[in-house]
Amino acid sequence: MKISGFTLVEMAVVLVIVGLLLGGLLMPLSAQIERQRIRATQDALDEIREALIGYAIIHGAFPCPTTQGDPADANYGAPDPLCAAPVAEGYLPWKTLGVAETDAWGIKRSVAASPWIGYWRYRVDRNFSTAFTLDTGFSADALKIQDSAENSLTTTTERPVAIIFSTGKNTIPDGQNASYETTDGIYQSDVPSATFDDITVWISRPVLFNRMVSAQRLP
Repeated sequence: MKISGFTLVEMAVVLVIVGLLLGGLLMPLSAQIERQRIRATQDALDEIREALIGYAIIHGAFPCPTTQGDPADANYGAPDPLCAAPVAEGYLPWKTLGVAETDAWGIKRSVAASPWIGYWRYRVDRNFSTAFTLDTGFSADALKIQDSAENSLTTTTERPVAIIFSTGKNTIPDGQNASYETTDGIYQSDVPSATFDDITVWISRPVLFNRMVSAQRLP
């Protein structure tokens, strides 16, 4: 009596086919997860932008970046209390604003030596970190946004007053966001590519003033 069954060759062929099928399923799943992370980060940035405008409505100025690196410190996640006119880029004071601590790729820090992976980068024009009016102009920070082809996305007459960006999947600043300029600060916003995956948003002076006037906080 002959007992039929799979030969080793047949088993190998079946395993190869199953592997190819699983690989075909896993790749779209990975892409779907990344799309979800990008969408979640974009939504969080929209919320952050609204929170910053709300802070300005309440306090008449934008918060300074947070500089405290020790998670156990009471000022961790809050604006630098000694900052009157920041001249440097820092991290968003997420705790004060009541927003997400990190982007979708972030890892929450536990000790002072922990790296800042996925924490929101933040910069505010120094003239808008203190009480401002409708007559307040831009400082020497001269912030501007451009794409990878160096096309300007903002003008010299209406520059950003605040910039926030996520460092994206690779968790490091890319393109113009990788360098810091004390004056004439250039930042980058563009579609994702092999060399750029940051997600950047900003607040313009017209948008800010419109919201401040509507809230009867200006003039």
